Amino acid sequence: MLGITLEETRFYREAKEEGIEQGIEQGIVQGREQEGRALILRLLNRRLLNRRVGTLPESITTRIADLSIEQIETLAEELLDFQSIEDLEVWLENLPQGD
Repeated sequence: MLGITLEETRFYREAKEEGIEQGIEQGIVQGREQEGRALILRLLNRRLLNRRVGTLPESITTRIADLSIEQIETLAEELLDFQSIEDLEVWLENLPQGD
C-alpha cells in the first residue's frame, strides 16, 4: 500500500533487535549455568564422591548428571555425611520426583 515492507518499519527493526538481545542474554545465562553444572559434577565425581564412597557405577553417575543445579549443590553439602555408596544411593532414592 505505502510501498514498504514490514521488515522496513522501525517497529519491526526495534522488536527484532530486542529479541536478539534477549536471546543473547538468555544464551549467556544458560552457558554459565551449564559451565557451573559441569564444574560441580567434575568436582563431585572425581574428587569428593570417589574419595568418600569409591568409584561410582555408571548408573549412579548418570543419575547425578541428570540432577538440577540446586540438587547438585545440595548433594555437595550432604556428601560430607556419607559413609558409603549406599548412603548416596539412599539419598538419590529419596529425592522428590519431578525435581
